[in-house]
Amino acid sequence: MRLHEDWPAARDRLTALWRGERLDRPCMAVTAPAERPPDPVPPPPSAEARWLDPSWVPRAARASIEGRWWGGESVPSFLLMAGWVVCLGGTPRFADDTIWFEDAAPDFDSPPPWRHDENDPWVARHRAVYEAMAREAGWDDFLLGSPLLLPACDLLSMHMGATRFLTALLDHPDWMRAAILQGADGIVQARSALRAHVEERHAYWYGNAGWMPFWAPEPFFTTQSDVSCMLSPGMFEAFVLPELEAYHRAFGPVWYHLDGCDATQHLPCLLSLPWIRVVQYTPTPAEPPNGPEHLPLYRRIQSAGKIVHIAVAPEAVAPLRAVLDPSLLMLDVACASVEDARRLLA
Repeated sequence: MRLHEDWPAARDRLTALWRGERLDRPCMAVTAPAERPPDPVPPPPSAEARWLDPSWVPRAARASIEGRWWGGESVPSFLLMAGWVVCLGGTPRFADDTIWFEDAAPDFDSPPPWRHDENDPWVARHRAVYEAMAREAGWDDFLLGSPLLLPACDLLSMHMGATRFLTALLDHPDWMRAAILQGADGIVQARSALRAHVEERHAYWYGNAGWMPFWAPEPFFTTQSDVSCMLSPGMFEAFVLPELEAYHRAFGPVWYHLDGCDATQHLPCLLSLPWIRVVQYTPTPAEPPNGPEHLPLYRRIQSAGKIVHIAVAPEAVAPLRAVLDPSLLMLDVACASVEDARRLLA
């Protein structure tokens, strides 16, 4: 990966992490502002262009990646949030900081309406910007990564509105289960089609790009269930687990984003699944940031043989390294300068 300080060494250490081999230190994705950043890219003409303009997004991505120093086991990449518009027929709306969706009540007397359509204009818009990013990345300049597609449960909760979604799980469980699995099948179709467009043209066509970047020596699937923060363990197993199983059957091992303390009630289920390989934890704003305060959680995840992937401040590295298994630990650390980053790695 050309824009990394020493990608062969990083690749070897990430491979050892994935295989559970003993390491002398945790894998550490250490980044810092570049000492000589590129010229900034002019702002996009609109919020929609920020996410979907195939001429602007790759230039912004290149400037963002070249604007950072990438050391340790960091993975040069850019968050291509445009994948959210591959939304099973929903209607996206754009802001400068996010993409959201119009919500509406479905007709429970008709079949679920949410399905993937390769001819949907939003799907075509995303495919254009994803392919433009693949061209910008070349064969191996940086990690293109898997398209950032939201899982069906989270998409349906946005399309319906959270209250309507949760009530429907109780009032129309069979209809909702069918809707979620139909949506999951659509996400599988969408990701498979996009993979076919770039797999032969780019060395790093899979993996997490931009947010909590991660690479492994074999393809894996990245997913989450943020709506599960509002579900009981029984409802998680009834509605979310079948979707996760569908993704595993289609794409193999899973990297899972666990969203805050309200989602930890689902750890017994998640940790029992042999194909969950990585658990990434993001504390809620009401919790302490990732660090020693969450040691019981990290130990629980590692005791199940899963990799803990967390973003931490530089000062948290030493105390975590002292007590956690380095062969099951990936730390994302942003430093203030390249000098600080090199010192931390040393």
